[in-house]
Amino acid sequence: MSDALTLPAEARERAGKGASRALRREGRVPAVIYGGKEEPQSIHVEEKELVRQLGTGHFANSIVMIEVGGKSVRTLPKDVAFHPVSDRPVHVDFLRLAKDATVEVQVPVVFINEEDSPGLKKGGVLNMVRHELDLICDAAKIPSEIEIDVTGLEVGDSIHISHVKLPVGSESAIADRDFTIATIVAPSALKRAEAAAAAEEGAAEAGEGGE
Repeated sequence: MSDALTLPAEARERAGKGASRALRREGRVPAVIYGGKEEPQSIHVEEKELVRQLGTGHFANSIVMIEVGGKSVRTLPKDVAFHPVSDRPVHVDFLRLAKDATVEVQVPVVFINEEDSPGLKKGGVLNMVRHELDLICDAAKIPSEIEIDVTGLEVGDSIHISHVKLPVGSESAIADRDFTIATIVAPSALKRAEAAAAAEEGAAEAGEGGE
């Protein structure tokens, strides 16, 4: 499960573009906490700390405890807007989480036991169709990653969501099809060699037919 993060914040008294620009000049990032059947709460956070947490690689699927006004608010980051030129964060939306809430998150996949895949040992290539899975999870049990075992897989084999054992409290947000996550394919060099061999064989058969 992703570790919970703590992010200190201050209430934002003024709204509007001018106020937001002033905050950014002071090294702060405007943000809002919404949801949970409560009124949206405008806040601002320190840019350096936000950037540090974004750099952890699991900010988007971590519970973030926002400390504001002497209280801790349990949230999940839902959207981070970045400046188109400088790539600095300029605004963040946080979803307020009620007790026993479920959330939809994107969780990265990690492939394990590649050394035990005959297809990969022969020179096959793991072609990742999806780098993340859309999951509906218990907010208290959001996995940091999903491990997928490729033991025994050959060239031409595919891994579908039905082959993946998801953690307790998680299910696929896509329920209407058994989508592909990855395939083991032949390397390009092998494909070219097979194509060349087929072409030569075809030419030989054509020559024999002419005779």
